[in-house]
Amino acid sequence: MPTTASAAHPLTDVTASDSTLRRFLHGLPGVDAVGLEARAASLGTRSIKTTAKAYAIDLAISMVDLTTLEGADTPGKVRALGAKAVRPDPTDRTTPATAAVCVYPDMVPVAKEAVAGSGVKVASVATAFPAGRAALDVKLADVRDAVAAGADEVDMVIDRGAFLSGRYLKVYDEIVAVREVCGTAARLKVIFETGELSTYDNIRRASWLGMLAGADFIKTSTGKVAVNATPANTLLMLEAVRDFRAQTGIQVGVKPAGGIRTSKDAIKFLVLVNETAGEDWLDNHWFRFGASSLLNDLLMQRQKLATGRYSGPDYVTVD
Repeated sequence: MPTTASAAHPLTDVTASDSTLRRFLHGLPGVDAVGLEARAASLGTRSIKTTAKAYAIDLAISMVDLTTLEGADTPGKVRALGAKAVRPDPTDRTTPATAAVCVYPDMVPVAKEAVAGSGVKVASVATAFPAGRAALDVKLADVRDAVAAGADEVDMVIDRGAFLSGRYLKVYDEIVAVREVCGTAARLKVIFETGELSTYDNIRRASWLGMLAGADFIKTSTGKVAVNATPANTLLMLEAVRDFRAQTGIQVGVKPAGGIRTSKDAIKFLVLVNETAGEDWLDNHWFRFGASSLLNDLLMQRQKLATGRYSGPDYVTVD
């Protein structure tokens, strides 16, 4: 089993100062944007046989972080989400549960009660999600509240303003501080908001920065901006976790989030995982989908494979 992200690694020295960290991040190979997008598009055309498709759909269901992050969220809505995560298709007990439910910190106790005894994790966003515009003590209080309420996972956002202005050590130190608050109680997912990072080179730098700081997962997006997860930016992040493990022995997960709505989309992403990072990442301990509507399409496609027909609109719940 690969070492976890919280362990020491041979690249520790590159974070000794702002200058060494900058030198390392800007020394990473530049991204060939045309080549990256062409490879992502090419892998997306792979055909999947029926038996492999059935396996891929179940795998994708098991990788979903079923998410509700709205100002109008209520305890009742979160309870319903938890019930759906535990038993996505009440008519078919062979349907796997999702990996987690993802909610705001104040809804963690409700979510924990809803999934109790099921193995479904509770993830909480934190650090002034989605913008991350708050003082560090406020961000850390946010994380402490989530962990104290029982969150199994914390999805934090980086300070994009600091990153884009080149203050890499500030971003690094914030991730390290959040990692320390999570301790061994919660796995840490670090959200870059790739749609705001402007370039593929920045996404590569952010990926390495997050991993150096102790991220258990690197995550594309909040789902709150125009550009979220794409095959190309996810491919780039998969290359980063693959190369990071090759250099350090530490395996880090990847979570594309936002904009993945269909089974066809999900399967394309699974092909990217298999062909880029490898089979070790084809597990919900190392790969997740941040989604809300995706699960419904996966369930409808699963039922179509089993019966040869699509169910009516009442077959799945509307989130």
